[in-house]
Amino acid sequence: MPHGTPTTPVQVEVTFLRMERPPADPPAALPPGAVVLPVPDCTVGFYRYLYDRVGRDHCWWLRRTLPDARIAAILRDPATTIQVLYRNGEPAGFHETERRWDGTTNLSYFGLMPHAIGQGLGRAFLRHAIDAAWAGPCSVLTVNTCTADHPRALPNYIAAGFRVVRRVREEWPVPTDLGLRLPQRAF
Repeated sequence: MPHGTPTTPVQVEVTFLRMERPPADPPAALPPGAVVLPVPDCTVGFYRYLYDRVGRDHCWWLRRTLPDARIAAILRDPATTIQVLYRNGEPAGFHETERRWDGTTNLSYFGLMPHAIGQGLGRAFLRHAIDAAWAGPCSVLTVNTCTADHPRALPNYIAAGFRVVRRVREEWPVPTDLGLRLPQRAF
């Protein structure tokens, strides 16, 4: 973010969660017409599209401030995996995982596009992300969410088997020129 960029302070509470073993119950099936596909050579443009469509209403701002070269480096990193949920051939959501040197896998980003919310996709898509994370080398799976995310995010993570590790209040300097809808509720 360039020095001197006008920002709006946004107060959020971030909840950090972890899962220490894969779920034992069978996964929920994706609804008809839905499929999740890996994107092994994700372009910066497609990534920015996914990030914007999923995160615009939830104040996902940090990656918007990164230059294309930095996003490209993240996408080229073999530790990063991008998978896209399609419904009837149209993108409906995505998840990004990062495998860390210590055996931890972080579900860095997860979400549905606005048109896909309330269509019966979330639970099965989250389980797909969890199963994909545990399919690789993984000793612990982590994720975090905040009060700017969809109100069902935290309950869905807990219902999927994550447990809360800690909560932290943060103030984000969200650049005003991003045009994001800022959360009305903080914590």
